[in-house]
Amino acid sequence: MLGYVFWHAPAEGVDAARYEDALGAFHRSLAHSPPFGFEGSAAFRIGTPPWEASGGAAAPRDAPASGWYEDWYLVEDFSALGVLNEAAVARGHRSSHDRAAKGLGSGTAGVYRLIEGEALTAQSLGASRHATWVEASGGAHAAEIGALLGDGMEPGSASVWQRQLALGPAPEFCVLSREPPAGVASTRLAPRWSAWTLPREAVFGA
Repeated sequence: MLGYVFWHAPAEGVDAARYEDALGAFHRSLAHSPPFGFEGSAAFRIGTPPWEASGGAAAPRDAPASGWYEDWYLVEDFSALGVLNEAAVARGHRSSHDRAAKGLGSGTAGVYRLIEGEALTAQSLGASRHATWVEASGGAHAAEIGALLGDGMEPGSASVWQRQLALGPAPEFCVLSREPPAGVASTRLAPRWSAWTLPREAVFGA
């Protein structure tokens, strides 16, 4: 399973409530008529994006300091991601997509692969109250070490994801969970790795 993660913020002067209404309408459109290989989606109000919280990579150009959102789109594989990309602006979804995109001010994205945990549904994705982002120091065994991030997590309610493709600043790993898992504690992380958990509130998918 892959997760296409899209971080975005409304343009200056765009009403947040209307922006969220348009965002929810697009997600509902996909849920009502899912493209082939689409497994569900969720949207969250996050305030601060991961790269700002980490103090690492620079923010996208013209990005605001707060008021960010984080969308997760679950698909079976890269082929399904291509189908979703086409379907989002095709008949049946285009009007809701264009309405949401109209208020967009800044955005960036990444593709993550599920490396541990059960395949998520839209409901379980929306119930993941904690998103812990992990930046690795690199090395040939990053994936093997990354799998240890899920140690202590509750079966069926947590998952570990590794970045496969980035279109801007994006941490290497993400742990989604209802409760903070033990595997991301500072005493358990590999040397020179860092982790931070961001508060988030579901806008769609809870």
